Amino acid sequence: MTPLLEQVLEQYPKDVKLVFKHFPLGNHKFAGPAALSSLAANDQGKFWEFHDLVFANYNKLSSEKIRELAEAAGLDMTRYDRDLKDKVREYTALVQRDFREGQRNGVRGTPSIFVNGRLLKQRSLPGFKAMIEQTISRKK
Repeated sequence: MTPLLEQVLEQYPKDVKLVFKHFPLGNHKFAGPAALSSLAANDQGKFWEFHDLVFANYNKLSSEKIRELAEAAGLDMTRYDRDLKDKVREYTALVQRDFREGQRNGVRGTPSIFVNGRLLKQRSLPGFKAMIEQTISRKK
């Protein structure tokens, strides 16, 4: 998770909920496999550990590198392999659903951040805070 997202969650613990959606870009050969692997990591409670390693290594991804990152994230590799095999349809359906939702909402690249359904254009702490405060004030 980025430091910016961590700051926002710290400052708005009761008002902000972080929801991650998959949007594997077609021009990145290993984005799809990485998304599926992140769901296997999530099933072991290690989504963010794996996510952060994948984003830090996005330009080096390969099947072997994804597996190496899963191991580095502390996953039980026997379970990881089994889940990727046994749950591939479930995982694929989730990723496809997220991708279609992103397309409907105008996502063009990653990461994209939305606040209550509105795309955050100013990706800074002040920009985030302004949009959150607007959303909170509208709900009162």
